[in-house]
Amino acid sequence: MSENSTLSAKIIRVFLIVGKIEGYSYLLLLFVAMPLKYIFKLPELVRIAGYIHGALFVAFVAAILAMIIQVGMTLPKAIFAFLLSLVPFGTFYLKKTL
Repeated sequence: MSENSTLSAKIIRVFLIVGKIEGYSYLLLLFVAMPLKYIFKLPELVRIAGYIHGALFVAFVAAILAMIIQVGMTLPKAIFAFLLSLVPFGTFYLKKTL
């Protein structure tokens, strides 16, 4: 296995892992933190979950850019991966975009 293909395999693995973690953080934000904010008046949970999700979202976008640059992901597939991150449970289907 060449050095380039090893790097590509690592980038793909990071892309899938970051996508899955970002998806979980989105679900926690939507289905745990938001209801707690409005039902139990706990807005600080949304703030914490929001910061974590935001950082993971930025990492996911960086992973998409790495996939485009290093692995050669096509622009339509990259746009589809980005759109999946906006839909609850969407990032769990990332493997199908590869």
